Amino acid sequence: YYQRTTAGDEYPRYYRCARPADGSLATDAASEQLLLDPNELAGDGFLDLATLAISPDHRLLAYSLDDCGDEVYRLFVRDLESGEEEELPFDDCSGNLCWANDNRTLLFTSLDDTQRPHQLHRWQLGDEDAELLLEEADGRFFLHCERSSDEQYLIAGLSSKTSSEAWVLDANQPQGTLRCLAARREDHEYYPDHGLYQGQSCWLIRSNRDGINFSLWQAADGSASEADWQPLTAHDPQRMLEEIHLNAGGLSLGWREQGQQLIEIWPAGGAPYRVAVPDAVYSLHVSDTLEFSSPVIRLRYESLNQPAQILALELATGAQQVLRQTPVEGRFNAADYQSRRLWVTARDGVQVPVSLVGRTESFASPAPLYLYGYGAYGDCLDPWFSHARLSLLERGFIFAIAHVRGGGELGEAWYRAGKLEHKVNSFNDFVDCADALVAQGFTGRDKLVISGGSAGGLLIGATLNQRPDLCAAAIAEVPFVDVLKTMQDPDLPLTVTEYEEWGNPNVAADFARIASWSPLDNLKPAHYPHLLVVAGYHDTRVQYWEAAKWTAALRSLKQDDHLLLLKTEFNAGHGGMSGRYQALHDVALEYAFILKVLGMAG
Repeated sequence: YYQRTTAGDEYPRYYRCARPADGSLATDAASEQLLLDPNELAGDGFLDLATLAISPDHRLLAYSLDDCGDEVYRLFVRDLESGEEEELPFDDCSGNLCWANDNRTLLFTSLDDTQRPHQLHRWQLGDEDAELLLEEADGRFFLHCERSSDEQYLIAGLSSKTSSEAWVLDANQPQGTLRCLAARREDHEYYPDHGLYQGQSCWLIRSNRDGINFSLWQAADGSASEADWQPLTAHDPQRMLEEIHLNAGGLSLGWREQGQQLIEIWPAGGAPYRVAVPDAVYSLHVSDTLEFSSPVIRLRYESLNQPAQILALELATGAQQVLRQTPVEGRFNAADYQSRRLWVTARDGVQVPVSLVGRTESFASPAPLYLYGYGAYGDCLDPWFSHARLSLLERGFIFAIAHVRGGGELGEAWYRAGKLEHKVNSFNDFVDCADALVAQGFTGRDKLVISGGSAGGLLIGATLNQRPDLCAAAIAEVPFVDVLKTMQDPDLPLTVTEYEEWGNPNVAADFARIASWSPLDNLKPAHYPHLLVVAGYHDTRVQYWEAAKWTAALRSLKQDDHLLLLKTEFNAGHGGMSGRYQALHDVALEYAFILKVLGMAG
């Protein structure tokens, strides 16, 4: 199974062919079969393919489509032998699909009125209705279903920002009853998978029961309670266990230490080892464990100045093979660009990491600099390569990422230090990083551009309230800027579950705290930088009117003649335009704005 992207197409096409006898990655044109062509489905409109799931017998394809950007999906099942297809008669679906091993039973999740995945349904081929298996009433919890790594179980995971719960179903007996693996309790997050450890079939569980940075636990197949779990790793306050991947030939553990991703392999019957990487600042993760019995897994590696590589890693030996490197059109030499990691001392003495990339000569004197930030939900802005970004770097720009508190780059404690009552740390860190980049001669205030999207747009709004003189220009994409008002409306998507991130304004102390930094509520007359604001009309996460209200308020208060532009994309949602060429139009607008306001559009 593979995908192929053709010049001129917005989306990749999905194919399969007979597997070569020698195990190579060569495709066989004679047996090649086109499974799905999103280009044909999309036409000139929006399209998002959430899930593409092949039944275990390889006969049926289930997939889910959003054709407007509101993240509500339609479900389809296609018979790959006959070509017949049907749209399933279910509304308000989240796009999550999961086959059982009988090749007839399909599990899917549906949305409530706030677009929260809250119900798990079981449907069989030929049935007109689906059976409700699980329903979650607590608005903080989102529901998702997946197959275990060894494909023996279906796992329904319920998770809030601070706790989780898993229900499991035998994939070979899908008409059976769901079983709760461990009852939820406040502040306990656990994420189970099923596979082999030391030759024994068992559950392997990533849990924070012994500490906020998580550790690995084992439980027997018939384990009846959390009390039966046995520890395999101890909690480490210096590094976080972010993920586990299971194969018959070994375990892959994804750690984060000092802001960097590390992969540790526990080969079956061998000594653990760490995957070697060539750069000091990079992004590395397991992209595919392939089949459970596979002796190799695939890794994705990239850095700010190195395009993405797909690597094959032999679990038993650690041997690596580059399968593919993303090509870069035109003249490109990675050695012409420097990638650096800088540590900035924030106002409270905390060291904040900043990742930078630019042409070698751009670091010799103050250069135009694009500073990006996010800082929420524990999400990590790991360094990534961008073809479009080369357009700026070739013009002498430095690109920088401020890894502020609220993200997860330095573990769970880093996240918690930038949420709820500590949220202001995210804003302070970003301002302090910008000031340090100016003070250390990387850029000048008249050459500095700041940018962020969604919760990163909130970061930009709060930063401008604190320091409207900080930069020459700012970009806020789908910005969450009307925080206080939005969080007072529980009928809006995401509000209730977001209480654990921002606070509950129905609580007086939380109300006062949010009100003290909510971007729209803290605007004041000032000289603001040039500003580009982008919204999506079908965005259900950050409604388009937040950007419109913020822009209107800024227009009435700003005391300058700088550009203030609002673009509302009427054929997009939270993630912007779909399709690779359409997405480049968005980037082109952003870069044109930057070059114009910095006087570089010659």
